[in-house]
Amino acid sequence: MTGAAPDTPTPFSSFVLPGADAAFAAEVRRWLTALASERRLSDHTLTAYGRDLKQFVTFLQGHFGEPVSLALFAALAPADLRSFLASRRAAGVESRSLLRALAGLRSFARFLEKHGKGSASVLALVQTPKIARSLPKPVSPAAARDMTQTESRAGDTRAPWILARDAAVLALLYGSGLRISEALAIRRREAPIGAIDQLTVTGKGRKTRMTPVIQPVRQAIEAYLELCPYPLPPDGPLFVGAKGGPLSPRIIQLCVEQLRGALGLPETATPHALRHSFATHLLSRGGDLRSIQELLGHASLSTTQIYTAVDTTRLMDAWRNAHPRAS
Repeated sequence: MTGAAPDTPTPFSSFVLPGADAAFAAEVRRWLTALASERRLSDHTLTAYGRDLKQFVTFLQGHFGEPVSLALFAALAPADLRSFLASRRAAGVESRSLLRALAGLRSFARFLEKHGKGSASVLALVQTPKIARSLPKPVSPAAARDMTQTESRAGDTRAPWILARDAAVLALLYGSGLRISEALAIRRREAPIGAIDQLTVTGKGRKTRMTPVIQPVRQAIEAYLELCPYPLPPDGPLFVGAKGGPLSPRIIQLCVEQLRGALGLPETATPHALRHSFATHLLSRGGDLRSIQELLGHASLSTTQIYTAVDTTRLMDAWRNAHPRAS
């Protein structure tokens, strides 16, 4: 007689939650799995939510002196939440991370309520930490071009193909407004070379968008492919590391750190600053805000509108520096 087939393991079936009882931990695993399959949150966000919940459970276990259960979670008081936030802030955690932690806890509470496992309405009563909204800090058009040129790496002793690879990745960030994760997720068969002048990009929330790839960017990718010593399978990554494996984002970050010194750029010149530069420079050349939103993959136009403030600030700085009546 054939036995019943085992349950298909979920992506979070091995997620361990020290300090919680079995029923609470099981609901957390169900919640994370639902976020991955139904809301299609990114792996980065899911990992952060899981880490935040572990920290919260560890705090509650010490706070109450017993394993965290569904009943304990539902009975939380505002003072308990404020104590947790205070402990995290005392550990040096910034408001943005606290805001994410609260968002995850509220999401978990809504999940429990939806499935009849109780709720934690107290989470809605806790004041959200304030976040000072800072403006993006783009680099100048000239600096952005220099960062994407292999010629700017004079004296770098790394292999020519690696220099070409780094230049191609940075060219994609500036020329197409991609995030590092989006650029490094491109597969070899998707490479925008020759007459292929657009990419299908999978961004946050696994949402896809089309983005054009201008000729200088395509040429940078072609130069890298010509020099790359490794065979690149069609479904493998377009950009590989020194040993042929997937390229780490940290390598690109280190590359930009070196370029900052060579080109005399400020610390705000990061890989992500090239994405900001893409948006700001398009806007300053008359680009339509709605079109820029689509190119960046922003879910809300309000997120893109911050670049209008960047452009206004830049213009005001130029006026103050140049106008004879400015001082």
